[in-house]
Amino acid sequence: MIAIGCDHGGYALKQEILTLLDGMGLSYRDFGTYSTDSCDYPVYGETAARAVASGECDRGIVICTTGIGISIAANKVRGIRCALCTEPLAAEMARRHNDANMLALGAGLTGVNLAERIVETFLNTDFEGPREGGERHAHRVELLNAIEP
Repeated sequence: MIAIGCDHGGYALKQEILTLLDGMGLSYRDFGTYSTDSCDYPVYGETAARAVASGECDRGIVICTTGIGISIAANKVRGIRCALCTEPLAAEMARRHNDANMLALGAGLTGVNLAERIVETFLNTDFEGPREGGERHAHRVELLNAIEP
């Protein structure tokens, strides 16, 4: 299950991503917003992140105009590693090396076609953990987790 959330600036791109997720046969939970009416991105970033942190959802996608504010909000939640990605290689490496469990997109900076490629890459890339020979990556993720209060 994928958690997805956005503010008004990310609403149109979120609708495109929901169509993509449907086409991929993936289930999701939409945490809003549900219109282009002005709203506060921290509310939606936190709500989606809490669903991932609790285990209700496996991964999350959050969207605002730049992706910056909503990624900061998501990263305030314990257990979240939200990566703002602007191209597919960043999404691949965020998953492969950092075990990012959330993806942030900037709807005002990233077009629909590119955003879809980023999402596909993020969702189809596995973490290179110890079983895959990625002990150094697992160790670094442990160090990241240790920073949390």
